[in-house]
Amino acid sequence: MNGISRSSHSPTENDSMAQPSSSTASQPLLAVDRLGVAFRVHDSWVPAVKELSFELWPGKTLAIVGESGSGKTVSSQAILGILPKSARITQGTIRFTPRGGQSVDIAALQPSSPEMLDIRGNQISIIFQEPMVSLSPMHTIGDQISEAMLLHRKVNVAEAMKATRDMLDLVGFPAPERALKHYPFELSGGLRQRAMIAMALICHPSLLIADEPTTALDVTVQAQILHLIKSLQQELGMAVLLITHDLGVVANMADDVVVMYHGEVMERGSAAALFRSPQHPYLKALLAAVPHFDMGAGERLTPIREIDHDTSHFHRLRAPWTEEQRNAGPHLSVSGLSKSFSDRKSHWFSRATVSSTQAVRDVDLDIACGECFGLVGESGCGKTTLSKMLMRAFKPDSGRILYNDRGTMIDLLHLNDEQLRAFRPKMRFVFQDPYSSLNPRMTILRILCEPMLIHNVGDARSRRQRAQELMALVGLDPRFLNRYPHSFSGGQRQRISIARALALEPELLIFDEPVSALDVSVQAQILNLLKDLQRELGLTYLFISHNLAVVDYVADRIGVMCRGELVELGRREQIFRNPQHPYTRALLAAVPYPDLDRPLDFSLIRDESFRDPDQWPEPYGHSANTDTAWWEIEPGHQVRVLAQQISARSLNL
Repeated sequence: MNGISRSSHSPTENDSMAQPSSSTASQPLLAVDRLGVAFRVHDSWVPAVKELSFELWPGKTLAIVGESGSGKTVSSQAILGILPKSARITQGTIRFTPRGGQSVDIAALQPSSPEMLDIRGNQISIIFQEPMVSLSPMHTIGDQISEAMLLHRKVNVAEAMKATRDMLDLVGFPAPERALKHYPFELSGGLRQRAMIAMALICHPSLLIADEPTTALDVTVQAQILHLIKSLQQELGMAVLLITHDLGVVANMADDVVVMYHGEVMERGSAAALFRSPQHPYLKALLAAVPHFDMGAGERLTPIREIDHDTSHFHRLRAPWTEEQRNAGPHLSVSGLSKSFSDRKSHWFSRATVSSTQAVRDVDLDIACGECFGLVGESGCGKTTLSKMLMRAFKPDSGRILYNDRGTMIDLLHLNDEQLRAFRPKMRFVFQDPYSSLNPRMTILRILCEPMLIHNVGDARSRRQRAQELMALVGLDPRFLNRYPHSFSGGQRQRISIARALALEPELLIFDEPVSALDVSVQAQILNLLKDLQRELGLTYLFISHNLAVVDYVADRIGVMCRGELVELGRREQIFRNPQHPYTRALLAAVPYPDLDRPLDFSLIRDESFRDPDQWPEPYGHSANTDTAWWEIEPGHQVRVLAQQISARSLNL
């Protein structure tokens, strides 16, 4: 997409933002006109935003869409007056007209001026992408939220705490009074994001900027947060500036859309116009890169930039499996696997108490040779704990893990240290975050050679040659081997992580949320690459994700996990076309489609009952100590139900 230019279609509804009638507003709340922002790099100014223009009206939602580096976040920082010291506004105006107030050009204000301090956090607030980073771990939720009110309102601490408690109740905290004394690390990701929303809204601002507010959240929590933002928007009468790369979120939230690429606006207009009749090739490419449940057999995602990779060398090294080896058993077989964690709490005047949490409960799972098995579920359901037990990072309380080593079944839990070290190259792990999983002090060459060095594979010359082949395998230039991770994008870092996992020629790879932190276009690149590598190298995958559309695209069979248990198993078409379990149905209902005709059904995920086994309808509902069993509703498709109700008469599925 180098040298991309703006769409040249004639003026239509695509070129004008939806405006409210004159009875509701006479002028836009926010009017950005020809805004330019540049960063100082090596004594020169590099433009990051070029002539950005849009209008946001009171009570409306405007979405700014684009890949990482397109200028979305920089634009929001300019509006709030929080640009980094290395950046400056080079041109244009940012005219803000609050309810009953005077219009002001934010671009002309000093970031530390009294006027800007009054606007920031009081009339314009922001929700950041990562709540754990944005919230102070040293202060309680109550102190942090009330601080915003104490700064901007003439209230005392008691009044601010009461308002904070009311706001926590408004944003859906189950116990607002207790939450006031909680620290951020004591809350789930969804509750931390709700706390961020409460902090942003405590002063009832006219404009809320939501910068990727749901990127790091589960699909169900994401739907709950989106529903919360829409509800609060209507209740408080505020406008929302939504910054995201998720077109499904845009379709469910936005009235108007601005599409950015390399700091420039490629296309803008009403959401209806852009989704029903996209004009610019960049927007069309973004839409084509989104995985969805309506994809046909063999249909591929269309990334904006394809990855050219070379597997010829690995073909020569890898011998295909024989029929006898495949018939020896599944590539990986798990039976009765369970794991619990103990939490020891000490008190000043009493004995320490020990409580236990069941993370994984009696999991049975088979993965065939050459299969991609998708494991889906919310954070905390036990997916990652299960994967760490497979890698022997955690020791299970009970159960068995068998691995088919080309015809020889190995019990992984009975390997001693020396045997486990010899086994490690056969099964490898790719982590979720490509930023923290690569050592920033090591070159890419050292990162790729490290597994070979640890396992005494080859000499320095052969390891370097293998590193060059690995770079070609994932579509990266071998000349980049002497660079450090910080010089690569998120998608390129994830490809390096994949190359590192393949360095020892494993036959089974475990992927833990490998694309959750990536843009939709980069996500399409990685998913296509993984499918190609699996087919060309004969690999077996365990693919863990909370993004059901992604799993539908890559997986052959799927398991749905809730509260440490597998609740439904089947082929991908069975799970997604004929879901049976209420938890599976809730997960599917929470997936946002980039389609205006298929809005989210918030009713299924409005409360927490869908993830509570005690509240599931018969025959699925059960308590922690109730016996459950698999019921096969069709060949290959199983659902977990109460063991006592397994009979043709008692089940009506």
